[in-house]
This record gives sequence, C-alpha cells and structure tokens, in this order.
Amino acid sequence: MPFSDRRYLIPFRATLLPQIFTDVLVVGAGVAGCSAALSAVRHHGSAEVIVTTKGRLKDSSTYWAQGGIAAVLDHVEDDVEKHIADTLTAGAGLCDEPTVRRVVENGPARLNELIEAGLRLDREANGDLKLGREGGHSQKRIVHADGDATGKALAATLFDAVRASERVRLFEDCFVLDLITTGDKPGQVPGGECVGAITHHPKYGLQVIWARSVILAAGGCGMVYRETTNPSAATGDGLAMAYRAGAVLQDMAFVQFHPTTLYIAGASRALITEAVRGEGAVLVDKSGHRFMPDYDERADLAPRDIVSRSILDQMVKTGHSHVYLDVRPIGIERFHERFPGIAKLLKQFDIDPATTPIPVHPSAHYMIGGVAVDDQTRSSVPGLYACGEASCSGLNGANRLASNSLLEGMVFGEVAGRACLERLEENAVGDPTLNTARPFKIISDIRPSDRSELDLADVRSSLRSVMWRHVGIEREGDRLAEVLDMFDFWATYTLDKIFDERLGWEVQNLLTIGSLITRAAHWRQETRGTHYRLDYAESADAYHLHDQWRIGDSSPTTAAVAEQVVQ
Repeated sequence: MPFSDRRYLIPFRATLLPQIFTDVLVVGAGVAGCSAALSAVRHHGSAEVIVTTKGRLKDSSTYWAQGGIAAVLDHVEDDVEKHIADTLTAGAGLCDEPTVRRVVENGPARLNELIEAGLRLDREANGDLKLGREGGHSQKRIVHADGDATGKALAATLFDAVRASERVRLFEDCFVLDLITTGDKPGQVPGGECVGAITHHPKYGLQVIWARSVILAAGGCGMVYRETTNPSAATGDGLAMAYRAGAVLQDMAFVQFHPTTLYIAGASRALITEAVRGEGAVLVDKSGHRFMPDYDERADLAPRDIVSRSILDQMVKTGHSHVYLDVRPIGIERFHERFPGIAKLLKQFDIDPATTPIPVHPSAHYMIGGVAVDDQTRSSVPGLYACGEASCSGLNGANRLASNSLLEGMVFGEVAGRACLERLEENAVGDPTLNTARPFKIISDIRPSDRSELDLADVRSSLRSVMWRHVGIEREGDRLAEVLDMFDFWATYTLDKIFDERLGWEVQNLLTIGSLITRAAHWRQETRGTHYRLDYAESADAYHLHDQWRIGDSSPTTAAVAEQVVQ
C-alpha cells in the first residue's frame, strides 16, 4: 500500500540540521493560526511562539474570503438557538451539537475582541453593524468588511497583531514538510509525541523547529480539484503531514463546493460571494428561467450543497456549461456599493451586470473533513493540536453553513492557543528546565527508488481532473473504484521518490489527500450533505456517524455523532 510506506517525505538526520527552538509552533497564518498564536502568548506569560506560513499574507484562504462572519448580534430578531438550528440543519445530521453550541455562543465575544484590535466592519448610517443574510441562514447575522473583502480585512488585522507581538516570530515562505514525532511508528503511544517539524526555506534550506506543542492550522486542499476557489497554496500539506504522523483524519468524503464562481473560459475561478444572493440576486439558466424554486422552497438561499447540485442538474437539462447570476433585482447602484470588489472583477472581463447576467459554475471551496480533534483541539497524536479548515471539530457536519468558517477559526484558534499550553505547564511541574523544547535523535532513512519517474506536472493535472470528474459534486461507486486504482498507480511511481523542491512535495501531498477523499467517498454508501452518491441517493441511518482514517488502515473506524446532553 504505497500511501502507508513513507513516514517522511525526505531523508534526514534531525540533529545534523540547523536547530530552532520554541514553546509553540503554529503551522499556518490564516484566521485560525494567527488567533492561536495570539491566544498562546496572551494566556501564558512567557511562551515563545513561531508561526510559519507557506507563502505570504495573500496566500491564505482567509485573505480571499469574500463572505463574512456569522454571529448573533441582533437579539431582537435573532438568537443563539436559531443560529445553532441553522447550522445543524445545514450539517445534515453529522454536526456535533456541543461543538456547534460552543462556537455560536462564543463567536460574538471573539468578534468584539477583533473589533477592539482594529477590525473595521461595515456599518449602517447610525453606526450599527450591517447584517447580511446568506444561504441556509434564517436571519440576517453576517457581518462584512468593505462589502466583499472581509477576509482581507480580518487577515490584515490578525497579521498586524502577530507582527507586533514580541513573543511571536513569523516565518514567511516557510514550507513545512513534515511533523516530527518520537517513537518507531506513526502516532505510537507511549512515546509517539509530536515534537516539532522539518521545514524548508528558499534562503535557509532545511531546518528543524523543535516545539513543546504544535498547532496545525494549515488550511484545506482545494487544489486537489481542477475547479476551485482556493489559492494555489491550498494543496493539503497540513492534512497529509498529519496523516503521515499518525493522526486520525475524519469525515474526508465531505468537500464543499461553492455554487457561484465566475465562469470565464481560460480564466481561474473567482468566487462570487453568497452574500450577492443574500441581497436578492437570483440564479437563471441560459433561457433566463429562474430555476432554484423548482428544486427547493428556499430557492436561491438554500444550503450550498443543494444549490450546487441544482445548478449541475440545470446544466444537464439545458445542455449548457454554466448558469447565470442575475444581480439586477438588487439594483445596479446597490450592487456596486455593496460589492465593489466583484464589480471591479467583472469590469476586467467586460461584463456589465446591468445588462448581462454573470456566468457562474460551482467549484471546490472548503474541506469539511480534516484532523479529528476533541473539544480542546487535541488530535490523536500527543502534542499535536489542530484548528480551522485543517481540523474536523464536528461543527460543520456534512455541509458547512455559510460564513461559519471564519467564525470557527476565531473561536477554536483561541481554544488551541490556550489548550496547547497545558503541556508547558505539565512539563514544568517539578523541573522547570523541561519547559524548553529539546532535540531528539530522529533519522529518516529513505532509499532512492529504482522505478521510473512520472512527470510531476502531468500527475498533478491528471489527478485534479479526475477528482473533478468523478469525486466532485456527484459520485458513483464504480467510478470511485477506478479513481482509487489510478491513485495507486500514480502513488507507486511518485510517492516512492525523493524530491528537493516544492512541486514534488505538493504533488505527493495532493496524491495522499486525493486518495483519502476518494476512499472515504467510496466507503460512505449514502447521500448526505456535500457527499452525493448517484448509486445511493438517500441518507442511511447506518452512516449516521463519523468515519475516521489512520495511516496503515484499509478501512475506517467510526465514532458516534455527539448530541447535546440536556441538564
């Protein structure tokens, strides 16, 4: 089984590489990663934190988030129970209700902290925050910044705070190849603890960062699909390195596809935020027919999985490659005022929304599955924590409710930063000298492969295409089995190789995560949320559970969905 043969991507002797020491290592600098780093230094008077980011500020999915942050701020029309109910409904039976309640209840406080830190959100003339509505929400509860640039404003606020902290070091352009664990086998306990990471920097080369605790906040894996809203850096590195380290990954079949991305032949897919439909825009087909009321009583504001599948069905019915988003019901002046970024984007393609509906098509958007964590963001590997899109906390179930992702990153980033410090406090009891990360003698001995090498660009392109065709919005058992065979072939001739540059590492990570998504999709013989099986079109009680995958296992273990305990 080629996906279980390699513990590390490269050969190394840890003690012979340049050494860096810290208390907490955070992998990823989006909303979850920055929130975790700031929380760690806030809750521990002397903790030193390193934050690594694969690229720069603009390379995170947080930065490109057009949608807003969902939080209950209007206590006249809205309340926490309504937000919880909307999240549970969207999640199609797989949300862990205690987690949903925790995130929804703590969201407003986290948001107010960011406002105090300088986050500027859109407000009404009287100074009240503007509240919008998006698909799946029963009330207006979404806040935005600059109309459709919420992520940019949030990322900048958090990034500035991280840069300003004397106890946080930010390592940009730092590619984390693997998490380093003790023990002979991945995730082995006792002894199989996460103690740091091996990294590569274009200027400094390979380095080892030793840490008492590691927080994985490296985002998702949208680039495993040909059509995606994600930035090019979203190649599933964090998920793949956690899997190699022995961490349990959960609910990997569930990938959310955003219904509306700009569809221009030859151009990359640009997100058209759901807030546009929240303001009154409607989906129409090539003949101008508004079709969403034909599929769901919530019409254009149905949850994303329903809208995406409805668009796909309508494309088949009309024989057209896309549908259209008509923004004229909003009013063109209002559209330009409310969504200046999108208006500017359309102008670049000579699209006048006053006369021409916007061509749109679904694209891969958000990884719902991820590293399984408990209510303190602890993974199955001691010393390894996870938050944000890289984690699977149980908030999103089988389908994420719009604008809950930034909310989750804010809430669980704060939790992770606080929780990971338990190891510092435990280690310091009786012997304060143990409160410092220390090196371990760890050797990765990988023999050169004698097999032929496949062209990396071809493998990357082919796997992304086959994932889009057969492991995308609609799936079918025989096709999924064929895709697994393809992955085994690619892996046999690619995962056995040693690469010394980013493209090779990314392709190896994409193969690992693409295979896991496909295996989970093949195993889950039902339709639920974002996972739609043509050969099993209904939800099944037998799959009302979380599926959990660990390196070396041919089939998953399962865990029950947590329900709220009534006191």
